[in-house]
Amino acid sequence: MSDNRHHGLPMDDSQREVIAFLRDPSSYPQDAGPVEVVETHASIVFLAGKYAYKLKRAVKYPYLDFSTTARRLAACTAELKLNRRTAPQLYLEVRAICRDSDGSLVWRHGVGDPLDYVVVMQRFDQHDLLDAVARQSGQSGLSVPLIHALTAHVAGFHAKAEKLPERGGSAAMEKVARDNLGVLRECRPAGFAAAQIDRLDSLLRSELARVASLLDERRAAGKVRRCHGDLHLRNVCLVGGKPVLFDCIEFSEEIASIDVLYDLAFLLMDLGHRGHHGFANLALNRYLDLTEEDDGLAAMPLFLALRAAIRAHVTATMAEHGWSGEDANAAFAEARGYLDDAEAALASQPARLIAVGGLSGTGKSTLAARLAGELGRAPGARMLRSDVLRKLRFGAEPETPLPPEAYASDFTQLVYRDLCARAARALRAGYSAVIDAVALGEDERRAFAAVAAAAGVPFTGLWLEAPPDALIARVGRRHGDASDASREVIEQQLLCDPGALDWTRIEAGGDADATLMAARRALLH
Repeated sequence: MSDNRHHGLPMDDSQREVIAFLRDPSSYPQDAGPVEVVETHASIVFLAGKYAYKLKRAVKYPYLDFSTTARRLAACTAELKLNRRTAPQLYLEVRAICRDSDGSLVWRHGVGDPLDYVVVMQRFDQHDLLDAVARQSGQSGLSVPLIHALTAHVAGFHAKAEKLPERGGSAAMEKVARDNLGVLRECRPAGFAAAQIDRLDSLLRSELARVASLLDERRAAGKVRRCHGDLHLRNVCLVGGKPVLFDCIEFSEEIASIDVLYDLAFLLMDLGHRGHHGFANLALNRYLDLTEEDDGLAAMPLFLALRAAIRAHVTATMAEHGWSGEDANAAFAEARGYLDDAEAALASQPARLIAVGGLSGTGKSTLAARLAGELGRAPGARMLRSDVLRKLRFGAEPETPLPPEAYASDFTQLVYRDLCARAARALRAGYSAVIDAVALGEDERRAFAAVAAAAGVPFTGLWLEAPPDALIARVGRRHGDASDASREVIEQQLLCDPGALDWTRIEAGGDADATLMAARRALLH
């Protein structure tokens, strides 16, 4: 057992007998095998056979109170109810541990009051945790389809979550910042630099002042909901190959009743911290496409910084008390890395607008996605793809084929107006934007440049070109993509005159890396 003290409060000794019972393989069915134990600052999980048994520690923190059996029962009941919103297949029941007439401990059917309670869950392979998947490469690691599925899961959950307009807003975010800075200052073993915490304090105050009215407006508009509250990669697992959110915050309505973008920000921050900047950018853009939450983009730097600061103090606290399961020095170093992330999220970055045009099959979407993850503030630029916005405007999922009427000229004009409006909103929020559209018309290209001029930011138009045979071959290889382009579409496009082209022409007939390098060079001029 690790040291179980925090803020001078020891674990209740009455749990030692319960813990011994849960550690004992004979407490479970004969085929359960050995018992594995996973400890955190708030719970102990016993893995036996097909199931996991989660015991709340008898502890009391400033933000959490599991000090009595009644409070632990309430927390177990809440955990079961709240997590069944996203993971009903994992959360099975709350089970009591009682004392039998002979004095031994038994499940459920005791003669007296229960000694304690556990949440019983369906066990899953630890390799199916998304933080483990994120460490893999190739087909076993993160992928575009997986991020799309995860983001859709999060967006769907947020859409159904209970609205709580009495919570959240600027005052709540100010308290989050104040409380976490206080914890960071007290966590001396982690080696956080006092000067860095002071800088972060100043940056957070400035950012809070900048977006305070936006936070309050979003609260009034129903954007504060009973969310997950702890949405990092270790709280997402694969079940049947599909991502599932679990282990949400059950002990604090205040911590979990938050802006939906603040909930999402934990996932984005965690992806970025692990070096998956492209996937963080993809998740942000997919979420905004599915939810129309672009109005909250200006608050994302604050949300990311707070999430990183929270992870810094949690990681340091776990290491300080021996609960991290790894070398303390390595954990403290990671905690300091999270603090660096928090400061970086608030660093000012110049915004710009980039448009990537060209015929279908030139690789516009591939290039735009790779550029977006590199540009401006974390987690990168707002990527706006005409194919995706067309599907959403038509009321379809992004990868659902559309009928011919969706490509009528009047509908296409609406799509291009939408591209301009969303790009303008991103630029006003301080983020760069990348538009991905064929843009065969001179008026369409001029409209993009006008958006940048109105925002007072640089504009770069990139025009991709490739041989017709390469275009047709690429389109033929597409599966599950937002584009409905076909050989016939390309042949029609080849007959069109794009007019005067003042964008930078890039030969895109080779591999995607060569196209990216050429685009990067163009952006330097």
